[in-house]
Amino acid sequence: MSRAARQGGPTSQLAYRPARSDEVEACAGIWRTSINDYIVPLGQHEIPADTNQVGRLFSHLQATDPDRFVVATERSKDAGERVVAFGSAVVRERLWYLSMLFVLPELQGRGVGRELLGRILPGDSELTRSTATDSAQPISNALYSSYGMAPRVPLLNLVGLPERPEAFGVLPSGIAAVSFESVAGGSVDGPAYRGLTNAIDQLDRAIVGFAHPQDHGYLRTEGRRGWLYRGPDGSPLGYGYAGDSGRLGPVAVMDPDLLAPVLGHLTSAVSPRGAFATWIAGAADRALVPMLQAGFRLESFPVLLCWDQPFADFSRYLPISPGLL
Repeated sequence: MSRAARQGGPTSQLAYRPARSDEVEACAGIWRTSINDYIVPLGQHEIPADTNQVGRLFSHLQATDPDRFVVATERSKDAGERVVAFGSAVVRERLWYLSMLFVLPELQGRGVGRELLGRILPGDSELTRSTATDSAQPISNALYSSYGMAPRVPLLNLVGLPERPEAFGVLPSGIAAVSFESVAGGSVDGPAYRGLTNAIDQLDRAIVGFAHPQDHGYLRTEGRRGWLYRGPDGSPLGYGYAGDSGRLGPVAVMDPDLLAPVLGHLTSAVSPRGAFATWIAGAADRALVPMLQAGFRLESFPVLLCWDQPFADFSRYLPISPGLL
């Protein structure tokens, strides 16, 4: 969530409602403006003006959980209604995850973010509540912690190319990497494709604590190619994604020792247009250490993964991004 340290008057003139699909672009602009407002003074490079990629993510969030994508709007005689803040959460089985919460800088410190959060928090006490927040945002960290979502592990952004690929090792003998395309056989209706999706769901529930087929569908529309890793007996041992854009992950493995060789396979199977970029939790040292040894570098400040009760084994899982696990 964006910084909320400024003081200001009341915001009773704001209206809150579910976002429309045509407001995604405005939300992407708020996301960029709010982040640049605090990272640039800290000496970080500003987020570029091209927000197409995050806009596509927002469209996915709005499509899957429209009632949990809420905007705050203000109306003026001259400009009409404009979006000034937004919050978005998703529910995936027993997990509620706060994906985004951002307020324009001039309205921060007036309770807008807390109001948005209150409108999308789940009423179901059985749901696990989780989010990711920038470590450079103490006010946001305190807000989420007050709802039980305390920071647990850092989430690190690694960027680069495998200059020393031998650091990853190789896939153990008998483990085969099978592309999703070859498993599906070009059909999304056949038994092979259903077997693939069932295997992915099985891995997700065992490692991440929830299945999220809608998010896997989104990854494929984003051009990320996937591989299923099968053992000698054909059982699914993990999966991983990599895209020509350089996006690496998510990766899920039954055995944490498979993280490094899976990353080695992914970074050799895809040639990115620029550098690779991936997110790795501090608990996944079997991925973090070889990535650094292979020549990747840490980028920006860590993000903090927060939750009110454990739900995933982040020593065996590399998430999609801080906005969508």
